[in-house]
Amino acid sequence: MEATTYNYKVVRQFAIMTVVWGIVGMLVGLILAAQLIWPDLTFGIEWLSYGRLRPLHTNAVIFAFGGSGLFAVSYYIVQRTCQVRLFAEKLAAFTFWGWTAIIVLAAITLPLGFTSSKEYAELEWPIDILIAVVWVSYAVVFFGTIAKRKTKHIYVSNWFFGAYILTIALLHIVNNLELPVSLTKSYSLYAGVQDAMVQWWYGHNAVGFFLTTAFLGMMYYFIPKQAGRPIYSYRLSVVHFWSLNFIYMWAGPHHLQYTALPDWAQSLGMVFSLILLAPSWGGMMNGIMTLSGAWHKLRTDPILKFLITAMSFYGMSTFEGPMMSVKTVNALSHYTEWTIGHVHSGALGWVAMITIGSMYYLIPRLFGRESMYSVKLIEWHFWLSTIGVVLYIASMWIAGVAQGLMWRAANPDGTLTYSFAQVLNTMYPFYTIRLVGGLLFFGGMLMMAYNVLKTVGQGRAVNDAAIPQAVHA
Repeated sequence: MEATTYNYKVVRQFAIMTVVWGIVGMLVGLILAAQLIWPDLTFGIEWLSYGRLRPLHTNAVIFAFGGSGLFAVSYYIVQRTCQVRLFAEKLAAFTFWGWTAIIVLAAITLPLGFTSSKEYAELEWPIDILIAVVWVSYAVVFFGTIAKRKTKHIYVSNWFFGAYILTIALLHIVNNLELPVSLTKSYSLYAGVQDAMVQWWYGHNAVGFFLTTAFLGMMYYFIPKQAGRPIYSYRLSVVHFWSLNFIYMWAGPHHLQYTALPDWAQSLGMVFSLILLAPSWGGMMNGIMTLSGAWHKLRTDPILKFLITAMSFYGMSTFEGPMMSVKTVNALSHYTEWTIGHVHSGALGWVAMITIGSMYYLIPRLFGRESMYSVKLIEWHFWLSTIGVVLYIASMWIAGVAQGLMWRAANPDGTLTYSFAQVLNTMYPFYTIRLVGGLLFFGGMLMMAYNVLKTVGQGRAVNDAAIPQAVHA
């Protein structure tokens, strides 16, 4: 018999875990921010040291919080836009438990010091294999659902999700080719500058596809839905898709300016990064202009505020990134706190805010309610998050520029003007402001958790939702 309902169970599981992992990942980030001010904060405990917690923070916020959010929305959107139930539902359930197992394994192994030392790819080889298995299962479920769709058209969000699923599989497998020497240790198949090049082809495209393309799929569904308007330009969304995905693949070398990488490769990375401005801003304008004729809704709808503010941060960080790839700018910005500010304008301002807005849309529907328990709390969450992000990134921008200028200041005799200790001492006020910004953002997440808890308590879990055509059949 043909299915007459959508599978909301796996969507609900991922949605709830998105909130949980968001709190965990951001709490670790707060500890790290505090450690830069008070180095003895964790009493010298080895597995709570900065070097152990930092990869735990990045993995938790990107793959646990961001990843769970993407699983939730992609499973929801692909069903709704294809008007069919998920393909291979047992495999979909496996992706939830498999992904959760990966996150738990990361939370155990990284503090213990088991790491491949590759940025955003620190997990050791047994976990890498599990990631590949879960990810291939995800692809089977997603593309299987599209294959059996009842609609002729494939909505643009699904193109973005499809591109991210295929590209992340390619990136993960190629970058994590390694030679195991024990259960907890392996060495990369690549060496020297080749290893660096493959790593930043992976690293930048993890940002490009996991943290950009995939979340644009989220944007193209939830902004029109929440605004009650069609996307501003469907044609522009298709141009956005093809241009962004082609250009992004070549931008990775901009992470390796002034290194042993051949100069032509560095320049190529810079050129493609600058070209990226066009599709990025085209997509941003497409999202924001969807509110044409509905701008008044921003006054009363905090979910829409989250979604549109996220688009503004997307535009800002995709302008800043190409600018920082220009060699003369990079000579000042690289290795400084400016880079940290840039990363978090994208991670908190764009990724977290679009995810939070999408979860506020989804969660009531997954628990049979019209809206969240408290709209006022969403409003408070929005302002706490926005003020927190601005404090965070502004403090890091100023700190980074000061840091870069102090590092390269020289006396007439060629000696350095400032010692390392002097530069570090200058950073302390900015580290404090960054911590305050982080605390505000984290406070907003706790507010969200309370709101979700009350919504869940007053609602009832929806495992199956009627497919509209089936209702009228």
